[in-house]
Amino acid sequence: MQAYINGNTEAFQTLYQRHKGRVLGYLNSRMASQDEAEDVFQEAFAKLHRYRFKYENEIPFLPWLFTIVKNTLIDHIRKRDTRNKYLQTNPEQVENTSDEIETSLPIAEAISELSSLGTKQRQVLELRFNEDLSFADIAARLDTSQTNVRKIVSRAIQKLRGLMLGGGDIE
Repeated sequence: MQAYINGNTEAFQTLYQRHKGRVLGYLNSRMASQDEAEDVFQEAFAKLHRYRFKYENEIPFLPWLFTIVKNTLIDHIRKRDTRNKYLQTNPEQVENTSDEIETSLPIAEAISELSSLGTKQRQVLELRFNEDLSFADIAARLDTSQTNVRKIVSRAIQKLRGLMLGGGDIE
């Protein structure tokens, strides 16, 4: 690992070849699909690259690598579950909105309606879902409270749901 930190790309190839089977096996045993396991695998090795300068020689490499893998897996599951939570339709809603389905916006139109979100809402959603920042990190970056960040995210998602169902703005 120290050779890789010092710029030796062959050292990374050696680390990758040596540990890819073990990491993929670990992820495959914990994920429902192989596609998801491979996504987490790629993200974990991207993080290994990104955080390589934080590696400390006194820590054995394999436990350090699996800490990254485990945290990446947890982040992936949280992100997936959060998306599913906000994107799932309530069964009662399906019955009540069956007439609305015909008038709902096509996805392309709904995406273009994202401009109806306020600047702060777009910024917070981007930080949360694109950059995968925690509410605490977003609050620190925007100099506001975590509670306020959560409210902004919640309201923006409600507004997007309203747009997707053709209901317009939901405040």
